[in-house]
Amino acid sequence: MKLIHGDCLEEMPKLKECSIDLTVTSPPYDNLRTYNGSLDWGDHVWKPVIQELFRVTKEGGVVVWVVGDATIKGSETGVSFNQALYAISCGFNLHDTMIYEKVNPIPQNHNRYEQSFEYMFVFSKGKPNKFNPIKVATKNSGKVFDWGNRKTELDKNQARRHRGTDLIKTKKKKNSRNIFRYVVGGKTTGHPAVFPEQLAYDHIISWSNEGDTVLDPFLGSGTTGKMSTQNGRHFIGIEKDAEYFEIAKNRIEN
Repeated sequence: MKLIHGDCLEEMPKLKECSIDLTVTSPPYDNLRTYNGSLDWGDHVWKPVIQELFRVTKEGGVVVWVVGDATIKGSETGVSFNQALYAISCGFNLHDTMIYEKVNPIPQNHNRYEQSFEYMFVFSKGKPNKFNPIKVATKNSGKVFDWGNRKTELDKNQARRHRGTDLIKTKKKKNSRNIFRYVVGGKTTGHPAVFPEQLAYDHIISWSNEGDTVLDPFLGSGTTGKMSTQNGRHFIGIEKDAEYFEIAKNRIEN
């Protein structure tokens, strides 16, 4: 484990090229919070960060970029989309656009539907070389269906060609959908923007194996670091704010 108190723009260039298996991070969302007055945010920050992430990520590695948009004069900024498109221009694949749905979003007073989700962009450097999908129970687990009763001859022939029979038994589990639902809030850490531990855990388990190196250049309260070390990953975290760095350090070490 390596925890670094410093500016990620200065510290990331010190990391070895192609040394990171997975990044799970939540950068500042526009200017929604001041973060103890330490926030300096804009494309002059997130563009070089994305460039550095591409440099340090191993071939087949993944970056999970959890981000939302500010609302200005009743409309969203759309900066998250700019970031995704810029990551593609840097060489990343947009492997998946996932949704972090909040089960208990904070109500807002505005003339549109309640905002209850954020994006989880999954960028990959080439094809991801690790995927350990989260499984969920199927609705018709174990039931046997007769494909011979399908409506068209084409369906029947395809079923026989691929399975050698008209009968198919439904699997007990299938891959989860790409909308993950979490309860927000709960334990107080002293940081204003803590994402759920389960969110970090789910991505760490999905896109890395034990012994891999996980990075979070916006360490914050240390959620990614905590879940990485608990699950047998090496971890590198960078945090600019001294107070938050101590919060994260104590949380991870304890």
